[in-house]
Amino acid sequence: MIESLTDEMKEIEELLALDLDSEMEKEIEEKVDKLREKVKEKETLVYLSGKWDKKNAILEIHSGAGGRDAEDWAAMLYRMYRKYCDKNNFSVKELDISYGEAGGPEGRIGIKNVTFKVSGQYAFGILKNEGGVHRLVRISPFSEKDLRHTSFAKVEVLPDFDDKTTEIELDEEDLSIDTFRASGPGGQHVNRRETAVRVTHKPTDITVSCQSERSQGRNKTEAIGILKSKLFELKEKQRKKKLEDVRDDSSASWGNQIRNYVLHPYKLVKDTRTDLEVSDVESVLEGNLDQFIEEEIKLMNEGNQNN
Repeated sequence: MIESLTDEMKEIEELLALDLDSEMEKEIEEKVDKLREKVKEKETLVYLSGKWDKKNAILEIHSGAGGRDAEDWAAMLYRMYRKYCDKNNFSVKELDISYGEAGGPEGRIGIKNVTFKVSGQYAFGILKNEGGVHRLVRISPFSEKDLRHTSFAKVEVLPDFDDKTTEIELDEEDLSIDTFRASGPGGQHVNRRETAVRVTHKPTDITVSCQSERSQGRNKTEAIGILKSKLFELKEKQRKKKLEDVRDDSSASWGNQIRNYVLHPYKLVKDTRTDLEVSDVESVLEGNLDQFIEEEIKLMNEGNQNN
């Protein structure tokens, strides 16, 4: 790819040496803009040298403090990440979802929890730093008096290890497997057959669910893969901490946020780790996260070099 970028640069330099009319100048400007984007993309990939950065990612969003506002915020974050994935040619597969109470304003239905898989080159490496608590400040659409409300949601990002991975070995005796009927928003569209699967790892009490497939067997396969990803994360953290401190127990509440999204009384998105600020909140919520993700990746890489 470096050779290709160099060739494009030389081509632009040769064109600039010619007598150009306004139409050709515009064409060259477009070429330069495209080249900048390619260089930026390559620069980001240079930082993604982690062992599992090339893997697909499993993302989980959990609504936190804030009641129905928090469930609505979790749904907004889910939409934001889906938009981001669409813009970056990542595919998204919803694995499990638990909806909030139906009947919100404009038919809004929040999300208590959602688990989804993001597939694409370097999906985990690109998204891994999005894990943490996200805070929203706005005029609540659920408030009859139009009061300002603060909501929290927690995002977890894991490398995707399928059920066949040898990184984590599972003992069948350590697993508790239950089936249930998958359902849609507000309890609608309940399936007649119990195809959804819930798997609990008894030694760690980690529980995962999958209801995306019509087949109970396929849901079990997906759930086992998610469980292995969670156990792998636990194993990695055990290298640095004692077992009782391994689980990320930072609550989705005040003081733990990695990013603030303010819609009132002013508009601003600020990342608390990189100090990057963007005033176009609507654009960010439409999935334009590149600035934040690039800064996060660079910051982590600098931290690794210092260590």
